[in-house]
Amino acid sequence: IIIIISVSLWNEAKQTLFIFLSLHNNLHSSKGCSLQIFLSYIQLTKMKLAILSILTFTVTNAYAFSVAPATYVRQTALKMTPVESDKSKEIRVGVIGCGRIGIVHLGAITKAPNVRPVIVSNPTVSKAENAATQFGVPKFTSDPMDVITDPDVDAVWICSPSSFHAEQIKACAANGKHVFCEKPLATDLAATVEAINACNEAGVKLMTGLQRRFDPNFRRVKTAIENKEVGETIVIKLCSRDPSPPPFEYVKGGGGIFADMAVHDLDMSRFLAGQDPIDILAIGSCHIDKSIETLEGSEAFDTASCIVRYPNGVQAIIDVCRQSSYGYDQRAEVLGTSGMIATDNVYPNTAKIYKSHFTGNADMPYDFFLSRYNEAYVTETIAFCESLVNDTPVPCTGQDGLAALIMALAADKSAAENRWVSFKEIVESVYCSDPQHCEVLPMNIFPEGFHPVSDPRELLTDDVDTKKMKESLKESAVNA
Repeated sequence: IIIIISVSLWNEAKQTLFIFLSLHNNLHSSKGCSLQIFLSYIQLTKMKLAILSILTFTVTNAYAFSVAPATYVRQTALKMTPVESDKSKEIRVGVIGCGRIGIVHLGAITKAPNVRPVIVSNPTVSKAENAATQFGVPKFTSDPMDVITDPDVDAVWICSPSSFHAEQIKACAANGKHVFCEKPLATDLAATVEAINACNEAGVKLMTGLQRRFDPNFRRVKTAIENKEVGETIVIKLCSRDPSPPPFEYVKGGGGIFADMAVHDLDMSRFLAGQDPIDILAIGSCHIDKSIETLEGSEAFDTASCIVRYPNGVQAIIDVCRQSSYGYDQRAEVLGTSGMIATDNVYPNTAKIYKSHFTGNADMPYDFFLSRYNEAYVTETIAFCESLVNDTPVPCTGQDGLAALIMALAADKSAAENRWVSFKEIVESVYCSDPQHCEVLPMNIFPEGFHPVSDPRELLTDDVDTKKMKESLKESAVNA
């Protein structure tokens, strides 16, 4: 456009000069008339030049006043302030496990800014190939170690069966890979501590997948508590009821109803309370699938209830059941000193039917956890991606995963022994000769000179984000 304007200005100048010379030659024959014509043409040319000048200024300065292309800014689900992503930093990730959960996370990863999946694995390699094709991932394999040792990978999503989690986390740490791991981090307490410390000592980030923390309904309850919208918390109530019981083969070896199912509600009670719990009383029974009554411990329960005591007299009341005839029932309620807040179930739509014998939702609540919590799975995945891209603390740490497991183990012990169990009892059973070599020992049978700890944080070394925070505080103190 600027070139066109410049050519127009030059043409106007040439035309003006040509007319001037022509008039000069005819000056003696038509002096008065020619001079008048020439002056009029000069005025017209001045107007054209002014217009062209204004147009030139407008075009050339349009870019100066327009908003410059900005670095990607988005609202996170965890912070209501914009987080600016460094466009020059791309996180390349690998995913272990292409089952239901792995596909959900892989889909979320492809939506996250500045994050790119580069390899996926699954024991049935055809599933890995299908996932790679679906999401445009360049490499696939049947061996998870190919993902963990791939030099192009910065972070690994572990979506494999629970029994493989601990060793895969340790392998990721040994290879300098950040880790997102679906709960549980391990199937026993000692292995959980070892896996977390492996990441902490390697200086890599570890996030535990507890997706309910990222559900918008539960987060709204958490916000109400933080803002004192219902006053000081008195009672927290949570319920989880599945649409139908899982098969016998799933229940057997699954760790029991507290570790397998109620762990989400136990973690949510701690999340909403904002404090570590003191003790728990739990009971269980079987009402639906009588075949599981032959199993050991809480694997024989399809229904259970817990009371958890928190500091300041706060109580959490939890009930879980493996069958709900009316759909997936996931609700929370918090009673405070000045009000109450509660969530409802999530439905596929808001349509209601009004009839003489029935008034209510036209359809049942979602009847599958992936449908009910799809948004939460996506949000937690993007939250970890943002933590990697922006190098900020992870929103659900390895310590959070450890606390959830301790609560589940305490509930199991309470139901077995029919008594209140303090959480420090569970923590005090862990003996570590060093941060990455731990075992659970019978109470009061410890090596000479060993003093049990009652706070689970004392079992862990500082994670990478805590180390950075301490270094920053130290530098600030020196500079002050």
